[in-house]
Amino acid sequence: MKLCLMFLLLLLMERNGLCQHEDICVKSVINSCSDCIRSGPYCVWCKQLNFTKAGEQEATRCDTRAQLRARGCRMDEITSPQNNVDVLDEKPLSVSLTSDQQPVQLSPQKISLRLRPGLSTTFKLSFKRVQGYPVDLYYLMDLSYSMKDDLEHVKDLGQDLFEALNNITAHAQIGFGAFVDKTVLPYTNTNENKLQKPCDDNNQQCQAAFGYRHVLSMTAKKEEFKRKVTEQLISGNLDSPEGSLDAVMQAAVCGDRIGWRDNSTRLIVLTTDAGFHMAGDGKLAGILEPNDGRCYMENGLYTRSLTMDYPSVGQVATQLEKNNIQPIFAVTEEVETVYKQLSKMIPKSEVGVLSLDSKNVVQLIKGAYNRLSSKVTVTHDNLPDHVRVFYTPKCEHSGPAGDVTGVCDNVRAGQEIAFDVTVTADSCMRDKAFTIRPLGIKDTLTVTLSTTCECDCKDPQDNSHPHCKNKGGVRCGICRCNEGFVGQFCECSIGEQDEHALRASCQRHNGTECEGRGDCVCGRCQCHSTESGSSYHGDFCQCDDEHCEKYQNTLCGGNGKCNCGKCDCVPDYEGSACQCRVSDTGCRTPNNTVCSGRGACRCSRCQCIEGYQPPLCQECPSCPNPCQAKLDCIECLGFESGVFKQNCSVACKKVIDHEMVDEFSISSKECLQKDTAGCWILFKLEQMVGEDHYKAEILRHRDCPAPPNITAIIGGSIASVALIGILLLMLIKLLIYMKDLKEYQKFENEKKQSKWAEADNPLFQNATTTVANPTFTGE
Repeated sequence: MKLCLMFLLLLLMERNGLCQHEDICVKSVINSCSDCIRSGPYCVWCKQLNFTKAGEQEATRCDTRAQLRARGCRMDEITSPQNNVDVLDEKPLSVSLTSDQQPVQLSPQKISLRLRPGLSTTFKLSFKRVQGYPVDLYYLMDLSYSMKDDLEHVKDLGQDLFEALNNITAHAQIGFGAFVDKTVLPYTNTNENKLQKPCDDNNQQCQAAFGYRHVLSMTAKKEEFKRKVTEQLISGNLDSPEGSLDAVMQAAVCGDRIGWRDNSTRLIVLTTDAGFHMAGDGKLAGILEPNDGRCYMENGLYTRSLTMDYPSVGQVATQLEKNNIQPIFAVTEEVETVYKQLSKMIPKSEVGVLSLDSKNVVQLIKGAYNRLSSKVTVTHDNLPDHVRVFYTPKCEHSGPAGDVTGVCDNVRAGQEIAFDVTVTADSCMRDKAFTIRPLGIKDTLTVTLSTTCECDCKDPQDNSHPHCKNKGGVRCGICRCNEGFVGQFCECSIGEQDEHALRASCQRHNGTECEGRGDCVCGRCQCHSTESGSSYHGDFCQCDDEHCEKYQNTLCGGNGKCNCGKCDCVPDYEGSACQCRVSDTGCRTPNNTVCSGRGACRCSRCQCIEGYQPPLCQECPSCPNPCQAKLDCIECLGFESGVFKQNCSVACKKVIDHEMVDEFSISSKECLQKDTAGCWILFKLEQMVGEDHYKAEILRHRDCPAPPNITAIIGGSIASVALIGILLLMLIKLLIYMKDLKEYQKFENEKKQSKWAEADNPLFQNATTTVANPTFTGE
């Protein structure tokens, strides 16, 4: 049972792997099986006869394995070249150092790869440090005047240095060299007396100014080292930076004079208290010739110091790596930062801080050597174009996997470590070679690389096959016609067919034949090449692969292929120019849904369906009020009444009961609406993920109004009519009164404005006699 389960698990893993890798086959111009396998690592070819339909292009034979199987191609008819790894030389790793043979620290030593373009292969590379591996140490010292105290201490350094190296290996050698700077202005005082004695102190023993001098070749004799160093005198120059890079370059490239051994750990210990001149600084002295990285040493002196510029940091790094030399910069605290920056640009280098009189140099060298030797960095040289190498360390203290180097740290002597080396060739090539090696170690792995860009379909080599009307042979399922015959099945004889009808079938929309980009052969377009060397393609040669959208001035952003004006992106990229990594991080809502289920995530932005708005498709201003829109569904779901009573489950499938779903809601609101029966319904709507998707909950049973009171309505109506009549009469009376009042006021105003004349009446005559009554008292 366990075996069966394991077998099923392996099948699922294999199937998942195929789905992850074989779902992409980007095709361009496909005229043969060879064109197909060059299109991509997961493109395969179906050589099955009659696989294509009538009039269908043979390019449809090229697709992913899954697609071809789905369209009916048998497994045994699918052609797909695979990678092949052949180990040519694999000597076992040395257990210990022996005198009769060279130690082997890297295995294998030679390997041959035959790869399919774009399809990676991985092999194992093993490494083991040999105990007691020989060490060559070249002590390169700054002899400018500021290093006077340090020189006195170095003269007594030989015994301590040899003892320290002997603790590491029984096969140690030491050499010595010195440098100051170019003996020209403005670096050195060119006065004749100053050139002979550049030191400021007249009582000081001082040697003549010089650039770089090789003093002692590699030796195992500590007495000779002490004697040669004791003979050295201090010198001097004008400016602070020294000619350090000149000295390092010559010590690296003049291997026969320095005495570097073929199989040894090579160290250069550079001691100085000043910075360094680099390429371009020589122009200040009129020296314009660039450094060529070659050896110019005669009688121990660098002869081109006055005519050749300083080397660049890149040149020095290249020569140190090429010659397997590891530098240790023993510098004073004032220039530590400068040399740490230099160390970042030189692989396998270390920086240590000297004391004021260099007394700690031995401990510094021991510590730097231990760090260098315990760190194994694997890299490659002479990598051919269109080839990629990726390293995955397999050790306890590994650095990050990378396509430039693989790093294992804290590796002990005798400890075996390994690296998985993944190689990918992106184009067709034959018999290319490159080397893989640990930095600072001579052992190398030589990799010979070729690619399989042709199909081996094992076809019979006859030129008369029934499938091709006996007028040609079959090659990988396609007819290769004999001379004088053309067509998919060699059915056309040149010069015997209806030329007009054949040419008409090569015209799209009665336009130009093959869009002017190809030739019409037997009713089918054979497309020409574009100006850049690729080919037009399509039924009418209407497509090319050079006019797609660019991103950062690169076609399809370098993350896809241009196919008929449209970018076909690799699996991890998307966008019109393949400019975006496939990711939905920017499209996720707080409840971890993508675009709220109402749009698609493109380039980390939501493309919402109509009505919904970015950034997360949560709001829809143009959508109808959900309380009103969902009222009919609430009525039919909750009370089995209303307009949707007969087909409630169909019409209201996007409004669901709150107990039947366990999803995240986006928003919620309470609604109070009147249904078709005039009843009030209080319900809650929660907007769910997805378009027009709600969860409903009725909060209170519907509230329906009481039936009307007829008697009250009739009595109320009569009373209302009577009241209205009285009010109308009162209104008329009020209007009449107001009118009369207005007329009276008008009369009064006119009366006040009347004027009466005072005059005697001519007809009136006064009395002629007046009689007074004597008895009238006036009361």
